[in-house]
Amino acid sequence: MTRLYSSLTRFFSLLSLSTLRLFNSLSRFFRPFLSMDSSPYTLRFNDPDFGLDRVYLLPYRWWSELQCEGDRVEGVVYTVLCNSDSEFEILLHLKKEEDCEKIKRLELGFSGRQYALVSEGTWLRALKRYNDFNNAMKDFGSLLHSESEGCLPDLFPLQLGIFVSWETNSLVAKISQKENGAEFYKKACYIFISEYNQVHIWDFSGQTTQLFMNDKAKLPDNSTIQPEKEVLLELQVHGLSDSVRDNGCSEMIADRSQMETSSHSGSVTMNGCTESVICNVKQTNSFQGNICKAIRSLGLTGLQNLGNTCFMNSAIQCLAHTPKLVDFFLGEYSKEINYENPLGMNGELALAFGDLLRRLWVPGANPVSPRTFKMKLANFAPRFSGYSQQDTQELLAFLLDGLHEDLNRVKRKPYHEVKDADGRPDDEVAEEYWRNYLARNDSIVVDLFQGQFRSTLVCPMCKKVSVTFDPFMYLSLPLPSTTMRTMTLTVMRTDGITMPSVFTITVPERGTVKDLIGALSASCSLGDDETLLVAEIYKNRVFRFFEEPSDSLADIKDLEKLAAYRLQKNSEASPLVVFVHELAEKYYFSGKERFDYRSFGIPVMARLSNISDGDDVRREFLKLIDPFMMSNEDILDECDKEEDANKKHSEDDEMGEATSSAAVGSDEESNSGTEDDFEFYLPGMQGIGNAKIKLNEPLPFTVLPGKLEVLVLWSDKMLKKYDTYHLNMLPEVFKPQQFTKRTQESISIYKCLEAFLKEEPLGPEDMWHCPTCKEPQQATKKLDLWRLPEILVVHLKRFSYSRFFKNKLQTLVDFPTNDLDFSSYIAHGNNQSSNGYMLYAISCHYGGLGGGHYTAFVRYDHDTWYEFDDSRVVPVSEEMIQTSAAYVLFYKKV
Repeated sequence: MTRLYSSLTRFFSLLSLSTLRLFNSLSRFFRPFLSMDSSPYTLRFNDPDFGLDRVYLLPYRWWSELQCEGDRVEGVVYTVLCNSDSEFEILLHLKKEEDCEKIKRLELGFSGRQYALVSEGTWLRALKRYNDFNNAMKDFGSLLHSESEGCLPDLFPLQLGIFVSWETNSLVAKISQKENGAEFYKKACYIFISEYNQVHIWDFSGQTTQLFMNDKAKLPDNSTIQPEKEVLLELQVHGLSDSVRDNGCSEMIADRSQMETSSHSGSVTMNGCTESVICNVKQTNSFQGNICKAIRSLGLTGLQNLGNTCFMNSAIQCLAHTPKLVDFFLGEYSKEINYENPLGMNGELALAFGDLLRRLWVPGANPVSPRTFKMKLANFAPRFSGYSQQDTQELLAFLLDGLHEDLNRVKRKPYHEVKDADGRPDDEVAEEYWRNYLARNDSIVVDLFQGQFRSTLVCPMCKKVSVTFDPFMYLSLPLPSTTMRTMTLTVMRTDGITMPSVFTITVPERGTVKDLIGALSASCSLGDDETLLVAEIYKNRVFRFFEEPSDSLADIKDLEKLAAYRLQKNSEASPLVVFVHELAEKYYFSGKERFDYRSFGIPVMARLSNISDGDDVRREFLKLIDPFMMSNEDILDECDKEEDANKKHSEDDEMGEATSSAAVGSDEESNSGTEDDFEFYLPGMQGIGNAKIKLNEPLPFTVLPGKLEVLVLWSDKMLKKYDTYHLNMLPEVFKPQQFTKRTQESISIYKCLEAFLKEEPLGPEDMWHCPTCKEPQQATKKLDLWRLPEILVVHLKRFSYSRFFKNKLQTLVDFPTNDLDFSSYIAHGNNQSSNGYMLYAISCHYGGLGGGHYTAFVRYDHDTWYEFDDSRVVPVSEEMIQTSAAYVLFYKKV
């Protein structure tokens, strides 16, 4: 029954039922006079009705030396008497100490028999602080780095029966050998039974006040505990190694025998690391033969991949090593949960994240499953409910926003009207904006992660200037390219005089259409009254136009074909007419003559506003293709070649002569308006056939559309009259040579920041409603850094999206690890705070779009880096973190 009860209580504790667990910890500063075991130990209440958090019992000396000013709280002192009336039972009497003078004496002259009762988070925070200060290298740290002492005995449990006396304000705990293994009971005897001074426990957790009451009525409303009723508890013991070093801690315990330790060479096993230490300990006392475990360093715990959750694991590991955020969630963060915020999750997301973070910082933890946290996150942001690959930066944005709403200290948000600067000093306006923002948003997320921009908008029409100061959570920096690419285009004139020309230009590899048009305009000597319209030609038709200057050139692939049309600026408001050339190829099917129509050549186009009938269409088309007309000599040469090739077929020769004579007709004949040269059609819509445009008849439009496509069917006679070779002169954008590889250069993170802060016009979809003009305007926008946060998150925009393509930029960004300095980029001249940052975490993405894999690099201590790859955690050199996979950078202010 004991084993069954133990199994059930462990099961319910995993379901996060309200339990009080006194989990063991590692002790530190024990003095030579310490007469009891240096093992911290933990009591766990298995009854869920108490509603208590986990608490830990630690050596008071160890605890007091790790406290900071903000950790000190008033504690309640208990005197513990230990006795054993029989060989098979231990009784522990706990009584609240009421003597104030005695309490003062205990506080001033504490001994090794005094212990501190603290919450789980406080204990973990103390261990983390202990590790961060690197004091553990001499005592606790020696367990992490010493081959001979780098292990702990196995965890062993003790079952306790506890009696609560509400009348005497005391508690009696019974440890019985019948409910525990023989070795575990002997260990308990060694821990509790002592002929020296009494044990004193300082409760800094505030939890025991719910147990030791003078009045039974103060029990929790749902408590089923009755006076003098026995409650089963479980004691979990993680005893330290029997040998304790002399440097700053207790000497070897006098009544413990020596133990012989042998170990194989190697480093300490950390979570997911392939290297290991095998530690075999041979003891001559009652615990002889206990197998030791290798200790895992605090915080070096991996996360299980639940199925494409590497993006989440990477983000969590970076946040789980954010110093002040860890301290917050290891502390009493639940006191700051805002249960009234309709924008939050009633504290569920914060509680799930806090529980996950604590599990990552428990010493010796195995890889942790984030399943519960993922479920809570999906409730807040449903896009993360499945198991498809997601973007880690988007998850960070949702997660930090959700944690902020759950932890927002503001219960009732006041209303503040947004005011423009109106000529006031920037310092005054910025402080007003920040004060108003904090009046509605105040949390640990705001304290650590949020800074402030100065945003300046200028109306291009009335020159109205609007200055606002907006908060930001992270910097999303573009990656301006340092490498160039060559692009080849065909430039088409629309004046009816000049033949097409092919130009090869050099543009930034990650440039825009504006860069392309600028370089091409210079190469073709574009006139001041002209403009260029770039189009992609696919299968001899216009596939798309590049009309937006901000469109990325990364959308244009090397194998595509581009044509740039020189148009008059004064005709930009006129409809664009695109002429597509077609051929009719005759074939026979089932004995019947049929025709197959296919496009050929480069479409020609012009902006026209004065066409009304078929004759106008024909006249404008003939003007555009006039430069391609061959001379009479060229036509005769072509005919001679044809006659030589067909001299063995007299009938064909005669037909060829007839065709030639027809083709050499006068210009008057070619422009006479007959329909044996070109036929014009409007493309059919929704399955309807093409509509033929008849000469001398009006077009079927009352108003011409903005873009009109006209299909032009060429006759054989016209194919001989015009130079279709030059009409097909359309090379690919780039013809790569065999074995040619483009080199990639690195770009400084400061260049990325400068590109982000550069003044630029708003896009057509982001028009600003000018308060002076009273209408939307495409204003110019300039961002400046005004207030920098404690934790600076830098998102490198590697993923680019457009209407047609998605792409990942593999640019190598050169970012400093120790001395990132933003001093020259801060617009706030009176800013007295530090603008220097040190890198402490990186979220990396390997692979391309729609897949890939996320990992994280984390700085541990001052100069040690580890890679977190889901469950696998391994040390790496600092040189390995500078890769083109760096995606989100985490800096802390120094």
